[in-house]
Amino acid sequence: MSKFVEVKNLKKYFPTPMGMLHAVDNLDFSIEKGKTLGIVGESGCGKSTTGRLLTRLHEATDGEIYFDGREISTLKGKELKNMRERVQIIFQDPFASLNPRRTVSDTIEEPLIIHKVIKNKAKRREKVLELMNMVGLSERLINAYPHELDGGRRQRIGIARALALNPDFIVCDEPVSALDVSIQAQILNLLNDLKERLGLTYVFITHDLSVVKHFSDEIMVMYLGEMVEKASVKQLFLNPKHPYTKALLSAIPVPSIRNKRERVVLKGEITSPINPPQACRFAPRCIYATDKCFNELPEITKIDDGHTVRCLRIGEI
Repeated sequence: MSKFVEVKNLKKYFPTPMGMLHAVDNLDFSIEKGKTLGIVGESGCGKSTTGRLLTRLHEATDGEIYFDGREISTLKGKELKNMRERVQIIFQDPFASLNPRRTVSDTIEEPLIIHKVIKNKAKRREKVLELMNMVGLSERLINAYPHELDGGRRQRIGIARALALNPDFIVCDEPVSALDVSIQAQILNLLNDLKERLGLTYVFITHDLSVVKHFSDEIMVMYLGEMVEKASVKQLFLNPKHPYTKALLSAIPVPSIRNKRERVVLKGEITSPINPPQACRFAPRCIYATDKCFNELPEITKIDDGHTVRCLRIGEI
């Protein structure tokens, strides 16, 4: 399969009074067309920043982003506008991401107006109704405002807006984390159905491993801006290699009082993301860390096809 999205040595640093904050560092990964890459990790690990870099909402400090074979990190003007028709994002907060002064119709219609896709007002309304039906929004809500709707319906508006320009690639930035559990299942099923029906490619950002397990084809685990492990869903859950991945998996609740999972409790101080040392960033919290881990920068190691790990002690633990 061809690489539909490919990232090479991607970096994003933010200047602070204390130094450069390394939000994303040395990311390398690819996604095949029609597949879903799940990105997981603790808050502050760089998941959302990565999603915003892929959609050019943030500009990269360094590195390359290829979309459908074309490098997009340097596109400007009309070329950038054309790229954004094919690359969209669904935001985490379904209320903050919507303009409270715009109706459902106004919000979904806005991309069509900005990109001049449909100039006829009547046809734009037809398209809006088609998108609302596609995401499960009743036609009677077309003139409703965000404050009149619940979280699930608001997120459906965000999904319809992302679909308005017929994109090929969508970044889902924790699209269900602000919703009730029952509503989460509905939104996940909707996204999965749209993926199959429209042939979409997703990046699915979340901190919930039990969600990403059922939604993704591959999973990338991030820690303090770096990828520490990437594998297929089956490989990652059956044979995790990185100590941080093992700790995350051990935290997933088991719905049984008899089969209890041994919990890996992380202790120690988190490495500062501001001017981090040239060493393993997870070392201060890792029970397997040696002096080598505190003094050498780990490289990506390929375990087998599609399974990579960033750890100096791989094969020893």
